[in-house]
Amino acid sequence: MKAKITLLFTFLFIGLNLVSGQTNEEDMATLSIMTEYAKAKNYEAAYKPFMELRQRNPKFNRAIYVYGEKILDDKIEKSTDANKVAYIKDLIKLWDERGTHFASKTPKGEYAAKACQLMHDYKDILNKTDQELYECFDAAYNLDKATFKNPKSLYIYFKLMVALYDGGKKPAKDLFNKYDDVAEKIEDEVKLASEKLNKLIEKEDAGTALTSKEKKYKKYYSQVLTAYDKVSGSIDSELGERANCENLIPLYQKDFEEYKNDAIWLKRAVSRMFYKECTDDPLYERLVKAYDELSPSADTKVFVAGILMKKGKTSEAEGYFNEAYDLEEDSFKKSKLAYRIGTILKKKGRYGQARGYFRNALKLNPSNGRPHLAIAAMYASSANSCGDTTFNKRAVYWLAADEARKAARVDPTLQKSAAQSAASYLAKAPSKADIFSAANSGQVIKIGCWIGSSVTVPKV
Repeated sequence: MKAKITLLFTFLFIGLNLVSGQTNEEDMATLSIMTEYAKAKNYEAAYKPFMELRQRNPKFNRAIYVYGEKILDDKIEKSTDANKVAYIKDLIKLWDERGTHFASKTPKGEYAAKACQLMHDYKDILNKTDQELYECFDAAYNLDKATFKNPKSLYIYFKLMVALYDGGKKPAKDLFNKYDDVAEKIEDEVKLASEKLNKLIEKEDAGTALTSKEKKYKKYYSQVLTAYDKVSGSIDSELGERANCENLIPLYQKDFEEYKNDAIWLKRAVSRMFYKECTDDPLYERLVKAYDELSPSADTKVFVAGILMKKGKTSEAEGYFNEAYDLEEDSFKKSKLAYRIGTILKKKGRYGQARGYFRNALKLNPSNGRPHLAIAAMYASSANSCGDTTFNKRAVYWLAADEARKAARVDPTLQKSAAQSAASYLAKAPSKADIFSAANSGQVIKIGCWIGSSVTVPKV
């Protein structure tokens, strides 16, 4: 009897293995058919094996979801409105299934945002309101902020908030807070991409050629930075005059007592008033003092220094600038800080000191071309006071053009504008006829005053 039972179990085990093997072979064959059609972009033919495998064995291979997304995208694009809605809903369902069966390969924030973006793209045929779409994006953002980083989705997320504010459905406080959320997220992503791009730029500057793989990475990081730069400008445009001093000052006056012990609120309030040039109002100084007392940092010292500069206490302000720069340890933040300090000093006409901070900013973040453009602008504005002859004064524009070209070379977000600046400066520099008349082709000209540099006259 015992031997019969053992034999029965042996047959059952072999039978199950045979069935399992046949199933795997069938799934592999279906996957292969789907993949070949999808790779050839014959999505119509790929649809049937995709749906069969998705229903029969959804855990079989992640390719079901990778190619399935493309297959359903094609269906959405080519369908009439009635069928389009069904395929849109099915694609969202597919992303949910991917999250269930391949959770580690399906970042929650990224895929939740993709679903919201899809609904936004087809909001008319789906009858989605701005309120519903905003709530969708907001839930995705709060679910997993780290992977909610698609530039377009970040922009739409904020644009929807603006629409709700304009419609009287969101208060100004929520609008400004959401602007800060999105702006800070963009800055985080820019920092990550910049740090990776900087390593490649430093390698090139050292005279080492990039590998083919590194060139692809350089192109990718450049594209990432360009995308975020565009989005950053777009959310600033969306906010526009809604964040003018007339709106900000009463809001912060009203909320100050409630939030005066909230460092994040103080930081955002001070920063927004600073960048919107609301610094003449007494509230600004009150906010800066509260921020510095509650959470002293490199950031607060720069704001304090700015107030001292306005009061004419230049030497005291410079001490705060130096303290701020020394306090910051993060290279990316230190670079931004150096650029901010340089910008403040530039506005005050302290060009020599400003250039020092701009150069520090470049050392810490070489892929940011804005310091180069700032130095170029200072050179150009000093042309009349830093040359001893008309020719030498105009020669300063060669220095300015050279700085602008550097910005175009290192910063993918500034290539067009930096090239235009360089061309503008060159147009003001001595012409070939001027060089011929001065008979100084190829000579080195020393530029005095704060510039303290030299420039070689082009050979003609």
